[in-house]
Amino acid sequence: MDIASFLIYCFVVTFTPGPTNIAILSTVHNFGTKKAMEYTYGATIAFGLLLIISAILNMMLITIIPKILIVMQIIGSVYMLYLAYQIYKMDTSEPTVNQTATLMSGFLMQFLNPKVVLFTMAVIPGFILPYYTAMPAVIISVIVITVIGFLAFIIWVLFGTIFKKFLQNHKKAVNVIMALFLVYAAIMIWM
Repeated sequence: MDIASFLIYCFVVTFTPGPTNIAILSTVHNFGTKKAMEYTYGATIAFGLLLIISAILNMMLITIIPKILIVMQIIGSVYMLYLAYQIYKMDTSEPTVNQTATLMSGFLMQFLNPKVVLFTMAVIPGFILPYYTAMPAVIISVIVITVIGFLAFIIWVLFGTIFKKFLQNHKKAVNVIMALFLVYAAIMIWM
């Protein structure tokens, strides 16, 4: 496995603005750090659960239909390229919606967040299963990805105000760099 591509992909997808990260940022601004952390815990639990579900489903599919891995790699690569395009054209100046910041709202947000659902369904077949199919390796991978997601959420909590201002001041440059990283990760799936 190309560890660099795997980590770049995980960091770019989890650290770039998306519905959960923007909700965390809004929560920090509107309700404070304590409520944002409560929301973050719920989001992290759901993120890990989605990764577990993805790993189980993908491992079952690979066992039943071994050739499905190539199809899943193609879908994962296309999704990464799509995400790169979305990040490239993203407008971070749009206002965020205020919401109640609870553990449950953070948990439920992940299941309604297409970025997270697609990421969890792409990362396992795209980066893990082509190289590791043993349960311990898959479990360790799920834990690593969940920790990366949690770190991303924490960064948005801790540096929310500074990060939001930076993104607004340099949004085009940041979006181009993040999009290029995703294109690189999509290409490296095939190397």
